[in-house]
Amino acid sequence: MQHLLDTKTLTRADALRILDVAEDMAETQQREVKKLPTLRGKTVVNLFFEDSTRTRISFEAAAKRLSADVINFSAKGSSVSKGESLQDTAQTLQAMGADAVVIRHGSSGAPRTLATSGWISAGVVNAGDGTHEHPTQALLDAYTLRKRRFGPDSRGRDLGGMRVTIVGDILHSRVARSNVWLLSTLGAEVTLVAPPTLIPQDLSAWPVRVGYDLDAAIADEPDALMMLRIQLERMNAAYFPTEREYSRRWGLDPERAAALPPDSMVMHPGPMNRGLEISAEAADSARSTVLDQVTNGVSVRMAALYLLLAGERGAGADTNDKEETR
Repeated sequence: MQHLLDTKTLTRADALRILDVAEDMAETQQREVKKLPTLRGKTVVNLFFEDSTRTRISFEAAAKRLSADVINFSAKGSSVSKGESLQDTAQTLQAMGADAVVIRHGSSGAPRTLATSGWISAGVVNAGDGTHEHPTQALLDAYTLRKRRFGPDSRGRDLGGMRVTIVGDILHSRVARSNVWLLSTLGAEVTLVAPPTLIPQDLSAWPVRVGYDLDAAIADEPDALMMLRIQLERMNAAYFPTEREYSRRWGLDPERAAALPPDSMVMHPGPMNRGLEISAEAADSARSTVLDQVTNGVSVRMAALYLLLAGERGAGADTNDKEETR
């Protein structure tokens, strides 16, 4: 794997390989000593042009647990805030010897530009670009779904037959886009539910069903309900009358959560607007996977970095006890 830029072009075999290696990584994180020597001597740069806490920390933890050197680069307070271009920044990282660059950028397509421009020889991982994609979030969501459904050892299994309903701000959500492509590739049936104003205009090429009524979607008994954050910072128009009206019609309140089948999962990529798209009761319930998603994110990102920087050595991760760093 040279780069991880999206899930739309990710094959089923490659997706399953990442998820299976993530299983190996998760097992190593149950040990007293969690650190592996796999990427010792490699340098991973977290290049974040947008604010992030959860994703940046997750990638940093993943790289450090693989013994990589980590450089955190924030656009705020850097030369970028003084007008430096992506090209100049990339060439600076190249001169510093970066082996992998994890990039979050407000412009859709920026990670692909970085990967294909020739400015840098490092592997590129897309940590979210504009309203385009967020592939590792979709991978950790798929990992979480698979783990909850099949239990401790779900290696080699896809999501065939699972029904996942994604609810909320589809229009601005790179998480929704990545999940649509990945979950469909893995065999799941995906339904989108949102106000008409928060659904992209042309979904003819998307492998989804579309609805506008959350109660009807819940009555259809999905295996998982994925609630999305309302991205007010990306909205330059009135997409719904009021936050109270949105919560009343499309929010997962305690009554709607109780109407879900007993084994249905409640997911959220975070950060959550509690009381808007999801109630505290639903977010903190036993059916919620929110904290599982955070935990699983480290294992999935460890797998992505491993396959990007060391995967050619073999099909599985090198996780032998004797090679742990103490």
